[in-house]
Amino acid sequence: MTQATSTATAGSPTRDRLLDAAAELFYREGVGVGVEALCRVAGVSKRSMYQLFDSKDSVLAASLERSAPAYLAFLLPPDDDDRAPRDRILHVFERLEEMAARPDYRGCPFVAVTAELKAPDHPASLVARRCKDELTAFFRREAEHGGAGDPELLARQLTVTFDGSGVRAVMQGQGLDGLALATATALLTGAGMDDTAPRTPETSG
Repeated sequence: MTQATSTATAGSPTRDRLLDAAAELFYREGVGVGVEALCRVAGVSKRSMYQLFDSKDSVLAASLERSAPAYLAFLLPPDDDDRAPRDRILHVFERLEEMAARPDYRGCPFVAVTAELKAPDHPASLVARRCKDELTAFFRREAEHGGAGDPELLARQLTVTFDGSGVRAVMQGQGLDGLALATATALLTGAGMDDTAPRTPETSG
């Protein structure tokens, strides 16, 4: 999973190997990967897997949960980045453009999983939604700090632009060539956000 696999470990080495393998396989080949293939790549037995997880669905959900913090850390600017809110938002789309240009890019891993599952109440879908909600919340906070007329609407528009841009890159089999960044910029300008207001300690967080 491009820039999304956490280096942090939790629990047993067997569990970590399973989650690392799951993150890579499910992202590259889809959620249809079977338990045997997963265990083979992870180098663990099926018995060991079922001692840790009650199903493949549980492994899928846990792998997304584990990878989400690193994925968001890659996308979002650090807290001590004192650029204007507009520039902090555009940082996310610069990262997206960077990811989409890579040959191994398969779109947002959280969008990809939910699109395949087609089940909003699936444990993995719930994890994916929480991750997306965090991204939208970031957009909303920065929109508020930047004086957007309707921060909630802008945040949802930016999230749709992010997700839709990733899908387009996969469908076209090529990078975005600035399209996502240009679209986000147009939304920010239309919402009244400029790059003149610095991000102050009172408005950060």
